[in-house]
Amino acid sequence: MFCRVHSGAIYGIEGIPIEVEVDLSDGLPSLNMVGMLAAEIKESSERIRTALKNSCFFIPPKRVTVNLSPANIRKQGTFYDLPIAVGILSNMGYIKKESLEKVLIIGELSLDGRINSVKGILPIVYAAKQANLSYCIVPKENAKEGAVVEQIKVIGVHCLKEVQKVLENPEQFQPEKMEDFNSRTERKEKVDFSEVNGQEALKRAVQIAAAGMHNFLMIGPPGSGKTMIARRIPTILPPMTLEESIEITKIYSVAGLLSKQQPFIMERPFRAPHHTITASSLVGGGTIPRPGEISLSNYGVLFLDELPEFSKTVLEVLRQPMEDRKVIVSRVYGSYEFPTNFMLVAAMNPCNCGYYPDRNRCNCKETEVLRYLGRISRPLLDRIDICMEVSQIEYADMRRGEKARIKLKNEDSNIMQRRVIQARERQKIRYRDEKIFSNSELSNAQIQKYCKIDLAGEHLLEQAFSRFNLTARGVHRILKVARTIADLEEKEEITRQHLSEAICYRSVAIHTLDR
Repeated sequence: MFCRVHSGAIYGIEGIPIEVEVDLSDGLPSLNMVGMLAAEIKESSERIRTALKNSCFFIPPKRVTVNLSPANIRKQGTFYDLPIAVGILSNMGYIKKESLEKVLIIGELSLDGRINSVKGILPIVYAAKQANLSYCIVPKENAKEGAVVEQIKVIGVHCLKEVQKVLENPEQFQPEKMEDFNSRTERKEKVDFSEVNGQEALKRAVQIAAAGMHNFLMIGPPGSGKTMIARRIPTILPPMTLEESIEITKIYSVAGLLSKQQPFIMERPFRAPHHTITASSLVGGGTIPRPGEISLSNYGVLFLDELPEFSKTVLEVLRQPMEDRKVIVSRVYGSYEFPTNFMLVAAMNPCNCGYYPDRNRCNCKETEVLRYLGRISRPLLDRIDICMEVSQIEYADMRRGEKARIKLKNEDSNIMQRRVIQARERQKIRYRDEKIFSNSELSNAQIQKYCKIDLAGEHLLEQAFSRFNLTARGVHRILKVARTIADLEEKEEITRQHLSEAICYRSVAIHTLDR
């Protein structure tokens, strides 16, 4: 007796269809599984046998052979407990084989027949939709996550007996409904730019960085507001589109970071790893690679506080993902691609004690300062679009919210966000045929097309190139930032004024690290 059950596997962040082939034949009672399997799948035989017994299904003493096809793809996880058990039940006559033709089944079994949740449901349900299947049977805890995919029914189940009933008459079971994407809840973190007193130039630079999705570095003494500013950047980024939310949810689903309360991510991610993080945790890795912090911050912010404290090896692995907006992790069993379209925000002190060049407070030697700043390599710095030197806030600015709350009002995040959204809309219209969404994504050819400057601008850029020893990448990044500044001011032409401001943001880093 033979039957076939549709299931799925995870490859990177994508789902791929897997066929679970189950054969029952005479011979010594056994359950043999083949198909390039990880250890956790081979161990599932006892779980499956015990779950069937405790669910009151009679198991005849037969030889059971299971093949997970295609056999050239590495399978891991506990996805296949349920489809294997369903295949056995179908061969024993408990489930009609015809009912398995248009359904994808996935789930982990407990010994008592309950179905436990698994990671990576969303991309697997996508694979089922692309394979033109009618519906999916998934663990009840994963049902809301799977329901994100439109045009395919997702039915959540609690136990093996319930699976049997669903397959007998799926029309009687109500599919899970997706949460309305437009009914967004308020931000989890009650932070706002209205709480930031002073630092007007820094706020201006932050708006430009958010409007063009530019990488951003802050250099300044402790307590000047660098971390405070960074944690408020997501509040001024544009709301995510449905497509962006689905892609980020797929990444978090594969990583196993989705919660039962929030199976669908609607807010832009903000990731702030500690400086002790390893390169594989940052980029992604493992025997079967999983997304790292740079992929978990896709379409959002990756904040690296105390940048020089990170291992130089760790920082250097950022260079290629920042440029290509994707990372490819190669292993024996294949290559895995993860998206890395993030906005890097970093903060650092100007020296070990943090107060250079204030010699009244800084006792660091010049060699110590140079050694500290030298932890940031020039190739990495070259990939940062905007750099700001943050000064210590004055007492009057710090306390003005208490002393003159009515007279001096700080701009809140909503006002700043509206400007950013308007600039992004201009970019969206301009690049509608280019398959890019922000100025930071412009290629060299697209820079020539969309960042044209006049003769005065060319002369200014040439002077900056010579004075600051800029690289070609540095020039291109100045033009991208100037394009964003023009968009914020609702100008189609890049003027000398826009270029001057963009060059200033570039020169700060060069000036600081050349001290």
